[in-house]
Amino acid sequence: MIRSGRTLTKSAGTASYRWLVTAVLRAAAVILLVMTAVFFLIRIVPGDPAKMILGEYSTPEAIARMRHTLGLDLPLWEQFVRFVKTLFTQGDTGNSIIAGTSTRELIAERAPVTLLLIGMACIAAIVIALLLATLAATQKDKLLDHLIRIFPTVTLGMPIFWVGLLLILVFSVRLRWFPVGGIGEGWTGTLHSLALPAITVAFSQIPTLIRSLRVQMLEVLESDFVVTLKAAGIPGRVILFKHVVRNAALPTLMLLGVNISYLIGGTLVVEQVFGIKGIGSLLFTSISNRDFPVIQGIALYCAIGVVIVSLLIEILSWWLDPRTKGTS
Repeated sequence: MIRSGRTLTKSAGTASYRWLVTAVLRAAAVILLVMTAVFFLIRIVPGDPAKMILGEYSTPEAIARMRHTLGLDLPLWEQFVRFVKTLFTQGDTGNSIIAGTSTRELIAERAPVTLLLIGMACIAAIVIALLLATLAATQKDKLLDHLIRIFPTVTLGMPIFWVGLLLILVFSVRLRWFPVGGIGEGWTGTLHSLALPAITVAFSQIPTLIRSLRVQMLEVLESDFVVTLKAAGIPGRVILFKHVVRNAALPTLMLLGVNISYLIGGTLVVEQVFGIKGIGSLLFTSISNRDFPVIQGIALYCAIGVVIVSLLIEILSWWLDPRTKGTS
């Protein structure tokens, strides 16, 4: 029996190791595919970076010299080899065509504001969705439940930029609770100025989170162990927050991990709406200027961030719920 138990433990450890290695390899493959796709797709977009730099009235000879200097006259496969070599040797996608500085430096300069906005949006989405889903689940089939269930249906199709403009009109122009745009001074000013953009970004995730949390909480509330806890005389508030919310949160956490790419994409758009000088404004400026290295760098770093967050959430859910081991 002891030997059999050791064998089972060893088999479980081997299966866990294989699952972890598979997940990491899958994440690396996704990053590699994104890197390749971004390199080739950005070159399909019309526009010549050399002409962008020299101006509209530049001569063909000057444009040809600039293309040679930038390496844009080389075959695509050779440009790709240079791109990969620079990426692995320098951890960078090259120098900005317009600014002439490292793309890593340009992105690092804008990243803190964007990362803070993403973090605030995640917190806002989780708190608001948890509050509304809890109210809906505890008031099942009552008026409040119906009103909260209508909310995701109505708001799910709203464009995020339109939501941002609407919130600016109400809370910034009319009520004057928040600034119209930009970043305030100091931590207090920064958090205050990013509050409304964070709520705007969270708005894109709240409907799906409410639906998921409500369904999961109803299933847990109707489970046998909750009935047993109620029969034992445990207060309903303790059951709700200690057992129901905890068991319902895992699938919702996984859903948020799956949607992290939409969250990042929404953040980049919202930055433009609120005039925030983050990675989003840098991306749109680089697209207008056909600044290939910066566009590739932003896309690559965003992809790496999405993959890492998704991988961490997958590992966390696997660790919290052993039933998911080996299912991914």
